[in-house]
Amino acid sequence: MREPLLRVERLSLDFRTRDGRVKALQDVSFHIDKGEILGIVGESGSGKSVSAFAIMGLLESTAAIGGGSVHFAGADLLANNGAAMKAMRGREISMIFQSPRTALNPIRKVGRQIEDVLLRHGPVAKRDAKKKAIEALARVRIPDAERRYDAYPFELSGGMCQRVMIAMALACEPMLLIADEPTTGLDVTTQAVVMDLIREMVDETRMGALLITHDLGLAGEYCDRIVVMHAGHTVEDAPTEVLLAKAAHPYSAKLIAATPAAADEISQLASIPGGLPDLRRSDLPFCRFRDRCERRAEVCDAEPLPFAELAGDHLVRCWRPA
Repeated sequence: MREPLLRVERLSLDFRTRDGRVKALQDVSFHIDKGEILGIVGESGSGKSVSAFAIMGLLESTAAIGGGSVHFAGADLLANNGAAMKAMRGREISMIFQSPRTALNPIRKVGRQIEDVLLRHGPVAKRDAKKKAIEALARVRIPDAERRYDAYPFELSGGMCQRVMIAMALACEPMLLIADEPTTGLDVTTQAVVMDLIREMVDETRMGALLITHDLGLAGEYCDRIVVMHAGHTVEDAPTEVLLAKAAHPYSAKLIAATPAAADEISQLASIPGGLPDLRRSDLPFCRFRDRCERRAEVCDAEPLPFAELAGDHLVRCWRPA
């Protein structure tokens, strides 16, 4: 069996707070192959971005890994020291952050910021850095790339800033791209341009990509597989077409029903009652969706839920899947 580009296995993570330990992730598992876009969807607070930050080694000092492993291209990322992880970030693993205007330095020209990445992580001589930066801008279809090289972030639209972020992320031709809500705040047309660009880059370079989004419709259009997260658990993992047609976990089914594309009229949109459980509780149930679930039964409280394989590459964590 071919080893995936990235494999996360049973990752658990807590945050220390004054009010107790927040059990942010528990037994999170998923993998990404080369040339594949994996989407992670779920409500805010489900653990999507925390999972990405754990992979990148960008966790706060209050975070503590409680168990599990993260293997990337044969390397154990959790075992890497700070220096090794810093060397890997930007060169082999890159990330597009949620807000490009916040992530970009407002008082530094965008071309110079791409040069910084190239000089820090890529085998690029200083005399060639400007040329490479302009090429990176042109690669993401920024018009008049030579002129835009000298622009400051505030002189560019939100969509252009996001393209600059993508150019920075791809400048050193990474093996894995993590995109954390890359279309937040963008209009629908610009969203499509950004996502088309990511899809084309994945197909062209055969890198792997992780798309974190709350937009199931977006994930359904661009991702090869989708992982559904709820309250720090991965509850379902399936090829996109399988998940959208035959969601097995009750939470996945409710997310699909709550997606505008699933309804002909606004009145047909479904909501998901209740909210996420308090992750500081010492008595968290084995299934963190149980209090919101119409299928709950005594077996749900009996023992931890295994990740069961329904068919092919379709995994679900539920005692009573559809």
